[in-house]
Amino acid sequence: MPHDTPSYMRVADDLRRRITSSGEWVAGDRLPSRAQLAAEYEVGPNVVQKAVERLIIEGLLEGRAGSGTYVRQPRERMRMVRSRHRERRGGSPFRADMRERGRRGSWESHSQARTPAPEHIAHRLAIEPGDLCVRTRYEFLADGQPVQLSDSWEPMSITGETPIVLPEMGPYAGMGVVERMRTIGVIVDTTVEIPRPSRATQEQANLLGVSLGDLVMEIERTYYDIEGRPIETADITVPDVRWEIAYEIGIQQPEA
Repeated sequence: MPHDTPSYMRVADDLRRRITSSGEWVAGDRLPSRAQLAAEYEVGPNVVQKAVERLIIEGLLEGRAGSGTYVRQPRERMRMVRSRHRERRGGSPFRADMRERGRRGSWESHSQARTPAPEHIAHRLAIEPGDLCVRTRYEFLADGQPVQLSDSWEPMSITGETPIVLPEMGPYAGMGVVERMRTIGVIVDTTVEIPRPSRATQEQANLLGVSLGDLVMEIERTYYDIEGRPIETADITVPDVRWEIAYEIGIQQPEA
């Protein structure tokens, strides 16, 4: 884990390991008090509080008023957490997400270089319609089972003539947009996601193993560099029957 990872994320990672891997606590078990965990990890109670809140967001723990924090019974639907911390773990955020849930993340992809940008993609990337892009279609898998689809576009004006022009080929294949762009000096600063409920098309249903017309969540995601320039945009499709999406939003604390 990167050295700049917040303390509460490191505590959350270890608590998650103790629940999902070592079996120290199982569904229905009550965790030690915040004070006990703070002493064990040699951190402040606020750090433990944030770590526990993170695992509650993920659906791994639940708080019971006046009683404490318990390991939650497994859900039929898993929770996919969209967070600014997804990009701080290095490598592929998807693979890291699945690893935290005890699953093996993988994907299949197909890239097409020199693809003219349609009008709606050009608008999102602040380029002209017809400007050349690399379009990559992904099928993301957890333990070999479909999890989500993604249709990604990157302007060749940024990546052309570089080792990362094809996202899943070359020395930096599989690293994720943020890490790949960093290798050519493009620093991603912000991501904007717009979720919209939709119904599965026949193609989506076939790829995701759901039925035509089933509810899916469509996420329009765009990455921006430190100058506010869009550097990649994608349409992500998640089957609602298997996954629910949660957004972790940090609250800026006033300066003392």
